[in-house]
Amino acid sequence: MTTRATFSALLTAILVAAVMLTGCSAQAAADKKTTLTIWYWNRGLDDKLIEAARTEFPNVRIVAQKVGGDFKSKLKTTLAAGSGGPDIVAFNDWVTEMFPNADRFYDLYELGARDIEPDYLPWKWQLGVTPQGRMVALPIDTGPTALFYRADLFEKAGLPSDPEEVHKLMGTWDDYLAAGKKLQDALGDGVKLTDNIGTIYTQVNAQSETIYFDKHDNFVGGDPSSSAKRAWELAVKASSMGLLANANGGTPEWSAAMNTGKIASFVGAVWNKEVLRQAAPDTAGKWRVARAPGGDGNNGGSFLAIMRTSKHPGEAFRLIKWLQSPDNQVKSFADVNLFPSAKTALDAPVMRRKEDFFGGQATGEIFTASALHVKPTYFGPRYVNVNGIVNRQLQSVATQGKNPDDAWRDAMARIGKELLR
Repeated sequence: MTTRATFSALLTAILVAAVMLTGCSAQAAADKKTTLTIWYWNRGLDDKLIEAARTEFPNVRIVAQKVGGDFKSKLKTTLAAGSGGPDIVAFNDWVTEMFPNADRFYDLYELGARDIEPDYLPWKWQLGVTPQGRMVALPIDTGPTALFYRADLFEKAGLPSDPEEVHKLMGTWDDYLAAGKKLQDALGDGVKLTDNIGTIYTQVNAQSETIYFDKHDNFVGGDPSSSAKRAWELAVKASSMGLLANANGGTPEWSAAMNTGKIASFVGAVWNKEVLRQAAPDTAGKWRVARAPGGDGNNGGSFLAIMRTSKHPGEAFRLIKWLQSPDNQVKSFADVNLFPSAKTALDAPVMRRKEDFFGGQATGEIFTASALHVKPTYFGPRYVNVNGIVNRQLQSVATQGKNPDDAWRDAMARIGKELLR
């Protein structure tokens, strides 16, 4: 009995020691892992892909944090504090606002980004590079633009409804506005050509190489020959012709007008497809997409950057390079509709998928053609502030009847004061 008891105790001790050693080994393995924290917003990255990255990078502990509320303000607060923050952070289309703080982020060229630069759309890549040549951010998605239109309303008004024929008839903004007058004359004042004055202004600018600032950050938007002035004049013309519903995007009025057929068309980015599906479910099958009047443009699209406070820039770069590889961009498009910035991803079969909401049209073909022909644009760090000033004055023209010349002068005067700050 004593021998048996002794053997049993010895076996128990061995088992306990083995369990302890296993636990210690597991803890040691966990301690050896590199931890990388990512800040992004909901649907800014593909959650399935982040989960797959945990398998792809077994020695990396990925802490993915969805930041709600005002994402940009939280990032700017973190930069002002001078410490803390994630290893990897997403930027939206306000990437140039970060250029004055470029030294707070790793230059991705120094981490190997030049090797993958040929994989991406050149205009999108350059949006993340400062005028001094420092690469602050790696592309995620893009926002190529096109003309969304109600095929049934166009047909009823005697206009073509086939996307190619629509583009032939409405290849310029003046042609588009002329077609809009014909449409409204035929259908009556209950239907408007498009949604609001700001949309036209924004989309004309999206087709331009220079909007408000040159690459030396000199303000050129006030010049009579500038793209901004041309966009202003076209937007004002649409308003004076009575072609606008004066329904601003993101409002219940906009959704209701789209769902009840009060708006026949609008120029918007590819991400507007999901917005339109949610806003106007009763119109499923009636919409089509054609190349935009005036040329191809981009509105929106995001990036990934690595903060200087990160202790693991090499590992962080390998992770974001993998997340945004052409193959993984195809997966992100299929999962969460992030339109690719990688060139070969645009050739994937999923980009030619037919969509019931758009009457069986493969709208990806239109947006791909647009993405391939976007002009490289420089926005500058003060773009958002300046653009807000101009758009507020535009709204006063459309909704309050303010004289357009007075509104332009007031916008330029306010911009002048803003730029002196």
